[in-house]
Amino acid sequence: MDAPLIIVVVVTALAFDFTNGFHDTANAMATSIATGAFRPRTAVAIAACLNVTGAFLSVEVANTISGGLVDETLINPVVIFAGLVGAILWNLVTWFLGLPSSSSHALFGGLIGATWVAGGADAINFNTVLNKIVLPAALAPVIAALIAVTATYLAFRVTARADAGTAERGFKAAQRVSASMVALAHGTNDAQKTMGVITLALITAGMLAPGSPPPSWVVLAAGLAIGLGTYMGGWRIIRTLGSRVSDIHTVQGFTAETTSTAVILASTHLGLPLSTTQVCTGSIFGAGAGRRLASVHWGVAGRIVLAWTFTLPAAAVVGAAASWLAATGTAGVVVVAVTGIALASGIYVASRRTAVTADNVNDRPLPAAVDANV
Repeated sequence: MDAPLIIVVVVTALAFDFTNGFHDTANAMATSIATGAFRPRTAVAIAACLNVTGAFLSVEVANTISGGLVDETLINPVVIFAGLVGAILWNLVTWFLGLPSSSSHALFGGLIGATWVAGGADAINFNTVLNKIVLPAALAPVIAALIAVTATYLAFRVTARADAGTAERGFKAAQRVSASMVALAHGTNDAQKTMGVITLALITAGMLAPGSPPPSWVVLAAGLAIGLGTYMGGWRIIRTLGSRVSDIHTVQGFTAETTSTAVILASTHLGLPLSTTQVCTGSIFGAGAGRRLASVHWGVAGRIVLAWTFTLPAAAVVGAAASWLAATGTAGVVVVAVTGIALASGIYVASRRTAVTADNVNDRPLPAAVDANV
């Protein structure tokens, strides 16, 4: 396999890792930014450093992706490249819309769609897809929400007679720790997905033996890419999770973040490539409902769940189309790359018309104007 193609695949994988970083910054820091526990720029800087650190703590998830999701003997680096393009484009679309969809499921969907076109259904390990992707996707946010509901209810009961100012300061300090732990946990899980994809590409190219763990340079590159993306700040999604899903107080921020950390670290230990976005969003739903159900903005919640539902199949369709085109040869690969860059650039340019930054991330939408003549 030509070295230039492998370089293209590695660069594309790191580009996905970068989008994963800014897409998922909200997972760790949205609630702490919303409650004022961290200043926005400080929050993303801390999250970036801890994402990089977390990338070096485990490779269990990377091994699941590189050795269990698809049959590496039936695909090649071109297929992986096509799948990554599908995942990147879906990440950018949902980021533009401010919807915290799953970068993990975008990646899996892109790879599954591209692999299906290239190698047929036999190239996909559906048992792994069901047991390590679909079932955790259905159960994890529900489990996280239930734990967060319980934890939030108990926290409010325990502090009901405490001085309000003292409790606020205490939970705000605790949030700085809990949010940092989510960022560390995110690095242990999400950075590994890119490590697994790059390792899979090297295996299919014959550069690594089947079953090999990620080389050290892959671990380092993936950790730095997701950390850089995190530092850029996915401000649109931070706004959604921080202030538009629920009216979050410091107690709820702390319980949501603590719940998310526990679930993500448990899944990492088990080698499950869990959607950290779904876990963190489920925790925020639960923390909001733990105070009172009316504090959750259910319309926003519905749009988020809808995005979750479409993520894997939408990325699979794009990955399949890219795989079909790239299979025609070098010209096809170039067309896929140029088209992907053009679409990504168009989404970015469109986003600048209504930019969300560290300066306005906590701004709430203005109430609808009332016609004085009515």
